[in-house]
Amino acid sequence: MFGYGSLMWNPGFATPETQAARLQGWHRAFCIYSEHYRGTPKKPGLILGLLPGGSCRGLAHRLPAATYDEVRRYLIHREIDNDGVYEETVRPIHLDNGRIVPALVYLADRSHRQFAGKLPAKEALKLIRQGHGATGSSLEYVQNTVRNLGELGLRDRSLEMLAHTAAGGAEPRAASGARPRSRTPTSRRS
Repeated sequence: MFGYGSLMWNPGFATPETQAARLQGWHRAFCIYSEHYRGTPKKPGLILGLLPGGSCRGLAHRLPAATYDEVRRYLIHREIDNDGVYEETVRPIHLDNGRIVPALVYLADRSHRQFAGKLPAKEALKLIRQGHGATGSSLEYVQNTVRNLGELGLRDRSLEMLAHTAAGGAEPRAASGARPRSRTPTSRRS
């Protein structure tokens, strides 16, 4: 199973083997409104999904043979039954040892009502700051993902900036009508 968000740092089951991996052709994005785990229907949070293009670094967890059916039921309940915005599929992933193996991957269902797509930075920040659900806050989710990527020796500067700003760090501001100097994503201007 390929983890790129909370499945990296909290898979929810004991795995006999975990190693760094890369999924080609998909990238990590805050593109899903969370109405269960990291938010509510009235105050949704924002969580990660995989969108086409690029590549994504994460972790490959081997599913335990002895409890395989139980772990599969758990993953379906966790990733599909609750927020319901993920589609389970099998994709090849590249392990750091050079092997390519098939893995369960949870992709964002772009036709689901909770699919947010790419949001302007201010809207994403609002959702991350307000989201609190069954397993905690959207802010904790972002911070845990950044921390886990760091432990793997991986950096995602835009994710790091999002975590810093959402936690109360200074937001980029334009002075006297000047454009912001920050590298954080901004919405397009017409």
